[in-house]
Amino acid sequence: MDKKQDKWYFKSWSLIVSFLFVGPFMLPLVWVNPGFSKKKKVIVTIIVIVLTCILTVIFLKSLKYLDNYYQLLQNEIY
Repeated sequence: MDKKQDKWYFKSWSLIVSFLFVGPFMLPLVWVNPGFSKKKKVIVTIIVIVLTCILTVIFLKSLKYLDNYYQLLQNEIY
Protein backbone atom coordinates (compact mmCIF):
# COMPACT_ATOMS: atom_id res chain seq x y z
CA MET A 1 0.00 0.00 0.00
CA ASP A 2 1.21 3.47 -0.84
CA LYS A 3 2.44 5.50 2.15
CA LYS A 4 0.57 8.62 0.97
CA GLN A 5 -2.75 6.76 0.97
CA ASP A 6 -2.43 6.27 4.75
CA LYS A 7 -2.34 10.02 5.43
CA TRP A 8 -5.42 11.32 7.21
CA TYR A 9 -5.77 14.34 4.92
CA PHE A 10 -6.33 12.07 1.91
CA LYS A 11 -9.36 10.38 3.47
CA SER A 12 -12.83 11.30 2.21
CA TRP A 13 -14.09 12.32 5.64
CA SER A 14 -11.28 14.84 6.06
CA LEU A 15 -12.07 16.39 2.67
CA ILE A 16 -15.72 16.80 3.69
CA VAL A 17 -14.76 18.33 7.04
CA SER A 18 -12.27 20.66 5.37
CA PHE A 19 -14.95 21.80 2.91
CA LEU A 20 -17.28 22.59 5.81
CA PHE A 21 -14.59 24.70 7.49
CA VAL A 22 -12.68 26.33 4.63
CA GLY A 23 -14.90 25.84 1.60
CA PRO A 24 -13.23 25.84 -1.80
CA PHE A 25 -9.79 26.33 -0.24
CA MET A 26 -9.75 22.56 0.24
CA LEU A 27 -9.52 21.93 -3.51
CA PRO A 28 -5.71 21.61 -3.53
CA LEU A 29 -6.10 18.62 -1.21
CA VAL A 30 -8.34 17.01 -3.81
CA TRP A 31 -5.88 17.62 -6.62
CA VAL A 32 -2.85 16.22 -4.78
CA ASN A 33 -4.78 13.17 -3.57
CA PRO A 34 -3.22 10.13 -5.28
CA GLY A 35 -6.34 8.04 -4.64
CA PHE A 36 -8.54 10.10 -6.95
CA SER A 37 -8.59 9.72 -10.70
CA LYS A 38 -8.54 12.87 -12.84
CA LYS A 39 -12.23 12.37 -13.64
CA LYS A 40 -13.11 12.16 -9.95
CA LYS A 41 -11.03 15.27 -9.19
CA VAL A 42 -12.88 17.24 -11.88
CA ILE A 43 -16.27 16.05 -10.60
CA VAL A 44 -15.43 16.94 -6.98
CA THR A 45 -14.13 20.34 -8.10
CA ILE A 46 -17.33 21.09 -10.02
CA ILE A 47 -19.47 20.01 -7.06
CA VAL A 48 -17.48 22.18 -4.65
CA ILE A 49 -17.70 25.22 -6.95
CA VAL A 50 -21.45 24.81 -7.45
CA LEU A 51 -22.06 24.37 -3.71
CA THR A 52 -19.92 27.40 -2.98
CA CYS A 53 -21.90 29.51 -5.46
CA ILE A 54 -25.22 28.34 -4.01
CA LEU A 55 -24.12 29.02 -0.44
CA THR A 56 -22.78 32.45 -1.43
CA VAL A 57 -26.11 33.41 -3.01
CA ILE A 58 -27.98 32.21 0.08
CA PHE A 59 -25.63 34.18 2.33
CA LEU A 60 -26.03 37.37 0.28
CA LYS A 61 -29.83 37.03 0.29
CA SER A 62 -29.71 36.58 4.06
CA LEU A 63 -27.67 39.76 4.44
CA LYS A 64 -30.13 41.65 2.27
CA TYR A 65 -33.04 40.33 4.33
CA LEU A 66 -31.33 41.34 7.57
CA ASP A 67 -30.56 44.80 6.20
CA ASN A 68 -34.22 45.29 5.23
CA TYR A 69 -35.31 44.10 8.65
CA TYR A 70 -33.00 46.51 10.48
CA GLN A 71 -34.06 49.37 8.21
CA LEU A 72 -37.66 48.61 9.12
CA LEU A 73 -36.78 48.59 12.81
CA GLN A 74 -34.92 51.88 12.51
CA ASN A 75 -37.88 53.50 10.77
CA GLU A 76 -40.23 52.39 13.54
CA ILE A 77 -37.92 53.60 16.29
CA TYR A 78 -37.41 57.07 14.81
